[in-house]
Amino acid sequence: MPDEPTPPPQRVRVTSSRRGAAAPRRRTRATALVEQTGVGELYLQGLLQSQLRLALVVLGLGAATLLGLPLLFLLVPASQELRVLGLPFPWVALGVLLYPAMVGIAAWYVVRAERVERRFTDVVTRER
Repeated sequence: MPDEPTPPPQRVRVTSSRRGAAAPRRRTRATALVEQTGVGELYLQGLLQSQLRLALVVLGLGAATLLGLPLLFLLVPASQELRVLGLPFPWVALGVLLYPAMVGIAAWYVVRAERVERRFTDVVTRER
């Protein structure tokens, strides 16, 4: 058979010069945290500083509340003689008013701590 036409070669689409080449992976903030890169350490350091600042504020509020009452009784002797509903004011302040103040400080701390963590999560998971 003299000149029989050869079939055309099958077309091949070339997407990369290397076989199995993957597109370069973008490093997310969450990946930077998991892999403990320098950027991840900066984000973590910022979170820890925010948490420490909040804890110190709450510690200061608690100390001022707990230490402020005895100081008030010492500096203002008339407060020791004051009566509320027939009870001495120091008893009312220490037995009744102190607990709601501590619960209020604790509730404020929980709200602020959750806000700090939510902001951190938003920053880390947000795409560039």
